[in-house]
Amino acid sequence: MPARSTKKTEAAASAMTGPRRGKPPQRATASSRIYNELRGELVSMRRRPGEVISESEIALSFGVSRTPVREAILKLSDEGLLDVFPQSGIFVSRIPLAALPEAIIIRKALEETTARLAAERATTSQILQLRSIVERQREADEAGDRTAFHQADELFHATIADVARHPGIWTLILHVKMHVDRYRQLTLPVAGRMTQVIAEHEPILAAIEAHDPQRAGIAMERHLDRLLRDISETQHTNPEFFASTE
Repeated sequence: MPARSTKKTEAAASAMTGPRRGKPPQRATASSRIYNELRGELVSMRRRPGEVISESEIALSFGVSRTPVREAILKLSDEGLLDVFPQSGIFVSRIPLAALPEAIIIRKALEETTARLAAERATTSQILQLRSIVERQREADEAGDRTAFHQADELFHATIADVARHPGIWTLILHVKMHVDRYRQLTLPVAGRMTQVIAEHEPILAAIEAHDPQRAGIAMERHLDRLLRDISETQHTNPEFFASTE
C-alpha cells in the first residue's frame, strides 16, 4: 500500500510540474511561431515599410486568437520592426537611416575578425564548403533568384564564423544587422549587384584558402564597406522605405 501511495504522489507531482518542464503552453508556442514567421517577412521585405498589419487577419491565417498575435506584434515593435499607434493601427516600420552606418561598422569589425581567424584555421573540407556556397550564389544569380542568393550569402558569412570557431559572433551579428538586411534587400534587384557580391566574396575565399589572415580581413572590410557607400543611392531610389533622419 505505501508503495502505491508513493507512486500516486509521484504521478500527481509529475502532472502538476509537467507543463512547466515539458513543452511551453500552447499560447506561447503560437506567439513564438507568429513572431518568427512575421519577423522573417519583415526582414526579407516581403512586408514593405508602411504596410498595414492586421491582427485579425494574422490570427485568422494562423487559426489562433488575437492574444498570441498581439504578443508577437509587441515584441516586434520593441525590436523596431513595427510601429504601433493605438488610435491609428499597426504599420511596418520604415528603415531608420541613422541606425545603418553604426550597424554596418559593428558588423564590419566583427567579420574582419572572423575572416582573419578563418584564414588561420580553415581545413581543406571547410574551404571546399565555402567554395560550394559561392557556387550556389552563382547559380542563384544566373537564375535571378534573389531569395536563394540572399540565403547563400547569409550561409557564406555564417560559415566563416564557424570556421573561425566563433559561431556566437554570427549570432550577435544577426541581432545587430536586422535593419541592414532590410536595406540590403533593396540593393539586390540592382542590375549586376549579385554578380558584384560574388566578385567580392571570391577574394575573401581566396585569402582563407591561402591561409592569409591579413588579406582575408582586408577583403572582408572592402566587401562590407560597399554597404556604407550604397546607403545614399538606395535611399534616393526608394525614399518611401526609409525613415527621415530629421
